[in-house]
Parts: sequence; structure tokens; C-alpha cells
Amino acid sequence: MRTSLTLAVSAALVAGTALGLAPAAQAADTSIRFVDIAGDGGTVLKANVVTPAGAGTAARLPLVVLPTSWGVPQVEYLAQAQKLADSGYVVLSYNSRGFWQSGGEIETAGPKDVADASKVIDWALANTPSDPDHVGMAGVSYGAGISLLAAANDPRIKAVAALSGWADLIDSIYSGRTQHLQAAALLGGAGYLTGRPGPELQEILGDFLSSNLAKEEDMIAWGRKRSATTYLDRINANGAAIMLGNAWGDTIFPPNQYASFYEKLTGPKRLEFRPGDHATAEATGLLGLPNDTWTSARRWFDRYLKGADNGIDREQPVQLKPRSDAGYEGYPDWKSLDANRRRFDLGGTQRIWANVDSGANGGVVMLSNLLDQFFQAPPVASIPLLPRAFAGVWQSERYDAPQRVRGTVRLHTTVTSTEESGTLVAYLYDVGPLGVGKLVTNAPYTFHDRTPGKPFGVDLDLFSTAYDVPAGHRLALVVDTVDPLYIEHNPTGAQLTFSSPTGDPSYVSVPLRAE
Repeated sequence: MRTSLTLAVSAALVAGTALGLAPAAQAADTSIRFVDIAGDGGTVLKANVVTPAGAGTAARLPLVVLPTSWGVPQVEYLAQAQKLADSGYVVLSYNSRGFWQSGGEIETAGPKDVADASKVIDWALANTPSDPDHVGMAGVSYGAGISLLAAANDPRIKAVAALSGWADLIDSIYSGRTQHLQAAALLGGAGYLTGRPGPELQEILGDFLSSNLAKEEDMIAWGRKRSATTYLDRINANGAAIMLGNAWGDTIFPPNQYASFYEKLTGPKRLEFRPGDHATAEATGLLGLPNDTWTSARRWFDRYLKGADNGIDREQPVQLKPRSDAGYEGYPDWKSLDANRRRFDLGGTQRIWANVDSGANGGVVMLSNLLDQFFQAPPVASIPLLPRAFAGVWQSERYDAPQRVRGTVRLHTTVTSTEESGTLVAYLYDVGPLGVGKLVTNAPYTFHDRTPGKPFGVDLDLFSTAYDVPAGHRLALVVDTVDPLYIEHNPTGAQLTFSSPTGDPSYVSVPLRAE
């Protein structure tokens, strides 16, 4: 079945090329060959090499290595590989171990995957006209995560473009101590369909989806081993130039963890956020169509692998495209987005019953934010009609001028539960004159081992975003206890009370673009 599907995907890409969807793949001055590479422990990795025609062993060329995304065959990057080769790069793309025709089992960016990346570089330096002093790595999703981890392990890597990936795996799919159900189920299902999950991954996935708290520390340790943040000191010591790109609405790897990682990098760095969901910002580029993300990646490599003076290092390093028709905005760093904040209070006391979906939710993984990317149509809810027995609702005043939300919205509140465990999900809506709310951002929060009836503080960062609230609208915070995106931990019949003590008032803090 895998062989048939590989051929089908390859045929589709070839057909796209023939129809002009991927014009770069028609270039006559590059050559492609499919090879087997011995990875860590001798495991065979299926790969392809794209080399500028006429390149000999005398002239050494910069090398770009592209590990494939989770569940995607090795032809994934063919169009971009040929674009890079057309401009003078040797490009090697390989299928990550455990997937498709590559050998081994899925390691989920474990030590063997990191060792594989170095073995691939070794092979390229021995078998292609690659320059050992000018090596880069790039990838989408899984390929991005492996590229960052490899940069910590292999000092030969001088530049990385990590697109729609993760730097902190735990903060991605277990943020707020809450399992991201649809994300984990999608990844797990794709892994079983297109690859061979190893015993460790099967056990971790089973414990994660079954909410086995007895194994929580083991799961966190497993995720930390696979997170670039764990090896930040090594990445900084090696000094690779790191470009990070992601979508605001990424339901697999939300943008917060990338922004936090970016701020801690000390070498050359760039951060780009755009509208969309997981890997949708890069998708058109994989067909060879014009694509801002891949254009930036090629400019990044031109600067830090070829030494081209193309100006990318003199641009504002943080580039944000709002979820609107507005163009890109540049900032000197991520923390600049915190310079102008506006709060609205969450006064009074509201009590809600758990276990019932109020109608407020974050949408569907990979679909809702794709609609927002292309049609500016995020999930909506009628705020006046939300049942107050199951949803707490607070609204700001109506704004006379547009509110340009940029960055990370923060919630501070006091919660009292009738049970020791529970889950809440916070949503921020842009509410128009008719009461229809468009989702701006959301985030889950789970607690355990709390004393029933005893208040405790909650500080929650919602997923970072860039959203323009029109004049005449207001913001609304909605809190409920059930969302199909997440696993909830509310015992049957539980109640949550949200209060605002005089000495510790509750509020929402919204970062706004300084005009």
C-alpha cells in the first residue's frame, strides 16, 4: 500500500509539473537521482539528490539537507529542491526513518533521527560536490524539528530554515497541561498509516491519549529529549543562523513556543508568522508556486551559506503578517510586541457547570484556520446566545478605534472548583454590533490535585496572534470546559467559579500594535 501511495504522490507531482503548477521542476540545468543512504546503525534511508548540471568535484557547492515531514514521502520537496539547485545548491532530501520506504521505526525526532541527519551530511560530502563549510538544513513540520535538533548536534550545520515546526514539543501538544486531542490523534493516525511506530512511541501515544497521569513525568521527559529548547546552549554555541516560520493558527505546533525559543537564540535569527494552520503557509511552495515562506528561506540560505549581500540580515528580524489584508510588519524583536498593552477587567463572580460544550470552541484541526487564512473566516459564536450555565462571559467596552492585537493575550483570574481536577478553555472573541463573535485566539488549562472549594490563581497565555478588531466592535472573553480540540478532565457534575478578589483582580491583558 505504501509503495502504491508513493507512486501516486509522485505521479501527482509529475502531473503538476506537466501542467505548469511547478515550473521550477522543468528546469533543464539540474539533475535528480534517487539513492539509498545508510543512516544510524545502517538503517536504509531513501533519498533524492538534486544537483546543478555540470557541477563537478572541483567546484564545491553549498549543501541543503531536507528531512521529510511526518508521513510524507521523499518527493515532498522536489519543486523547492530544483529551485535551490537552479541557483547553485546541492540539495538532498530524505525520507525520515520509519516512514514509507525508509527502514527502521518511527523515533519521533529521537537520537537516531538526529544521528541520521549527520549520516546524510556525511554521505552528501562524500558523494556530491558539496562544500563541508557551507551546510544548511530545512524542513516543514517534522523536518523542521529534526533540523533544529541536528543543529544542536552537528556544528557543520551553518544555517537552518525550520518551517511550521516545534522547538518545545511539550508546550506544543500539552500546553496548559492539556492534551491536544485532535493534533495527537492526527499525528498518531498518520504515523500508523504511512510508517512503523516503534514500541516507545506506541506506549507514549497510548498513555497520552488515555490521560495516564501516572506516566506524566515519563511523557514529559520523552518530549523534552525531542525539543530544541532542551539543547539551546548547544545551538547557540554552534552559532547556526536560525530562521523560524509558522502560522498563527497552527493547531499542531502553536506559535507561542517558537516565539519563546526565538528570543533565547543568540546567533543570527529571523522569525516569521503568517495566517494559516499547520504547514499551510508553505504548502503552495511545495508545488513550485510563488510562496513567501520559501522565498525567505532561499534568501536566508543565500545570505548565510553563499555569503550574498541580499539585505535580509538588515531587515527587521521579526516579520508578521496579520490575519487580514494588511501587509507585513517588521519588529526588532518579539518582546517589542509587549510594549503596548490594554487590559479589560473580569469583574464579578460567574459559576459554570462542567462537561457541556457551550458552543464556543476553537474549530477543527487543519480546517478552521485554513478557512481563516484564505477567506478570513475564523470560527464564530453568538455571544449573547451562549448558555451562561456552561460558559462564563465578560466583555470590554466598545472601541472607538481599531484595536490591532499583536502577540500573546494573557488571562489572569481566580478559580474555585468543586473537584480536585478540571479543565477550562479560554477564548477571546471579536464581537460585532449583532453579537456575533469571531475567534481571535484560545488556549486550554488543566489542573490536578487542587483542594475542592479553595480558590487558586490561574495565569494563562493564549495562543499568539495578529488580528485587527474593527472600530465599533468589542472584545469578549469566554470560558467553558469542553472543546473537541482538547481532552478535558472535568469529573461529572463539577462546577467552576470564576471570581475577581479585591486584592487580586481578574483581567485580560491584550497586546496592541503601537500606532
